[in-house]
Order: sequence, then structure tokens, then C-alpha cells
Amino acid sequence: MKIDNRTYWLVGAGLLGVALFSTCGSIPRKAKPINHFELDRYLGTWHEIARFDHRFERNLNNVTARYSLNDDGTVRVVNRGFDTVKNAWKSATGKAKFRKDKQTAALKVSFFGPFYSGYNVIAIDADYQYALVAGESLKYLWILSRTTTIPPDVKKDYLERAKEIGYDTSKLIWVAHNKD
Repeated sequence: MKIDNRTYWLVGAGLLGVALFSTCGSIPRKAKPINHFELDRYLGTWHEIARFDHRFERNLNNVTARYSLNDDGTVRVVNRGFDTVKNAWKSATGKAKFRKDKQTAALKVSFFGPFYSGYNVIAIDADYQYALVAGESLKYLWILSRTTTIPPDVKKDYLERAKEIGYDTSKLIWVAHNKD
């Protein structure tokens, strides 16, 4: 049986599709999303305190994420930051959906149509003021706060938790907040 180039292309495209969509709900192996998550308390503005470098946020400081509820029950996500190279504000709007039940902080977020990535709240304080968020792999990690700072004890706790999961916290970028 002879297989033509079109068949190889279709099989390759199918495998790529499976690979892309299978990662939309992933989380690092040792990370666990929090249970008893209260979305209404999580909505609002968060300041990015620290993150790993990645191309979507490269050269950004003064980064915030604003979460609000869409009419269809999904979460509207507006990320905004100041590009220090272009000397201009940059923003991106996306949406997030729960991967499972709404009490488990395991979501998937998309800024690019059908392509989703893992967004997992793995630690949050009782007052919903500070959060540790894991992406789909050990390449993505964020420390968030309702204000532009985080108390030293919370910082220490979140760094220890991240290390236990396998994150190299020495690679974190500590985000400046010096613009209105």
C-alpha cells in the first residue's frame, strides 16, 4: 500500500491537534489546584508580583490581570502591562473556562481562539489577596497580589511551595510597579 504526501500531512496535522488540545488542561505533576475555590472572590484586579519570562510578557512591567464574568459564564481576562522597550502600554483580552467543577481552581485560558493553556491557582490566602498560579508546565508561574506588593511571609511561603513542585524560583522576574 502506497501512502501519498497528503495522507502524511493529514496524520501529522491530526497528531499536532491532539498534542495542542491535550495540553490545554495540564498542570505540573506535583502541583494541585485549590479546592473550594470562590470565583466571585477571585474576580477583579490582580497585580503581577513575579513571573517566569515568556514571549507574551517579555519586557513588560506594571502588569495587571483583570478578571470579570462574561454573560456565558466564562471569565473575561484582560492582561495589561507597560512595554519598557516600546515605551507603551500593551494589553490582551482572553477568556477562561473551568476544566472541571467551579470549586476547583483548574482553568484553561485562551488569548488565541481555540488554543487554551492551563491556569491553575495552587495557593491563595483566606482573604483572596495573594495567589500562586501554575501554568501548564514548569515554564509558567505567577505570584499575584491585590496590591503592588506582597508581605515577606507570603512571598517566602509561595517560593517554598513552588520549589517543592519543581519550579526553579531563581528564574522569577520580579515585576516593577512604578507607573499609573
